[in-house]
Amino acid sequence: MRPRLTLINRDYTRLWAGQAVSSVGDAVFNTTLVLWVATVLAKDEPWAPVAVGGIVMASGVSVLVIGPLAGVFVDRWDKRATMLRSEVLRGALVAVLTALTLLPDGTLPTGVWLALIYVTVLLLNAAGQFFSPARFAVLADLVTGDADRARAAGIGQATGETAWIIGPPLAAPLLFTAGLQWALLLNGLSYAVSYAAIRSVRVREARPVSAPAGAARKPAARQRGAWVREFADGLRFFAGSRFLVALLLLTVIGQFGMGALGTLNVFFATGNLHADAHLYGYLGMAMGAGGITGALSGGRTVQWLGARRTTWISLLVSGVLLIAYSRQTGFPAGVALLFVFTVPLTLLNTAMSPLLLAAAPPEYRGRVVAVFYPVTRLASILSAALSGWLAGSALRGVDGSLGPLRFGPVDTVIAVAGLVILLAGVFAWAALPGTESAGKAAAGRPERAPERKAAAEVIAHDDGEPSP
Repeated sequence: MRPRLTLINRDYTRLWAGQAVSSVGDAVFNTTLVLWVATVLAKDEPWAPVAVGGIVMASGVSVLVIGPLAGVFVDRWDKRATMLRSEVLRGALVAVLTALTLLPDGTLPTGVWLALIYVTVLLLNAAGQFFSPARFAVLADLVTGDADRARAAGIGQATGETAWIIGPPLAAPLLFTAGLQWALLLNGLSYAVSYAAIRSVRVREARPVSAPAGAARKPAARQRGAWVREFADGLRFFAGSRFLVALLLLTVIGQFGMGALGTLNVFFATGNLHADAHLYGYLGMAMGAGGITGALSGGRTVQWLGARRTTWISLLVSGVLLIAYSRQTGFPAGVALLFVFTVPLTLLNTAMSPLLLAAAPPEYRGRVVAVFYPVTRLASILSAALSGWLAGSALRGVDGSLGPLRFGPVDTVIAVAGLVILLAGVFAWAALPGTESAGKAAAGRPERAPERKAAAEVIAHDDGEPSP
């Protein structure tokens, strides 16, 4: 029997292969920038955590500013061409930054380098806001049927997590042994591979249905006015649903916990865990492995415990594990705890989806998401800034002990983040009703029961959006 060399179909396999290589390149690139800023540009500087937090902020700003606008243009443009142009632009940006790293040491001051990094990260993520929705639309054309689309979503999530197992361990050796330019060049080449894969894919996009010949076109001012009214209706609906507000609050709290870890983990590894900077990538590898484990077991866990119970249990367990991680002083134990911590965090992401869908009737679903994800991303940005400021400025002089436990600025911030997540689990246990009750509370009108039932279905999606 000949082995099957395709996933779902040939065109999807080509698209997946290109994105798999690109995801590994992105993981190497992101880890390299964090290491370069923390261990080279801002080495031994008190503002180093703030500088690392700026990388997260730069990526988040592009999501908040460009994200809401990009979807409108992607709907108008050819999806495959949009993806190709995005890869060309991202490859060119990385090539320019790579060329600048060939300048002699000391040519550019540290402030200029940080500005170049932030601008590059912002523009790369801005291009990604066009690429991601275009890719979703192309996948809808390439993969048909609920079963195959669910498979595609699962493959995409597992591939993204696997990239974070492979990429970070490659970043440190490339940076400290081969040189910064080689780590950047790897990401630039990954965009070239993705471009070639997209070029080889045959896409037949569905043509939009044209308006009747006699239909009058509304004036632009009236169209804008209608858009503003509908958006305001969505905001009122969201604010009027205690269940949706509770879900948003829980997600924001989760982002604050993860934001603290993402910004300070490199300093925790080299300081508290006493690990060489070369080993930092293995922490990302542990989180990637935990994410895959959580993704593979998420559906069965939600089916077994229910979405509500999975949510508050995952928050409680994640909070406890993050506090335990903040107390570690050895690298092997830290890697193991970080792996275990990521498993319930991924289960939380899985459980949130059916709860959110159950609370949003179909006619409000798009506007609910338009509120939910930007606010979540904003929380990630604020968390990065707050964590960096606390560790690098406000708590810089913290150095105490409680019995055998010692406390410094970095581990204190991470421990407090874990405590906040733990308290969020208690709040979720008390505040979240069952999925069916959530739909009733959100809709508020008994005649919408059939729509609420449809909204309770779990929709598998790709991992391009922020998760709690």
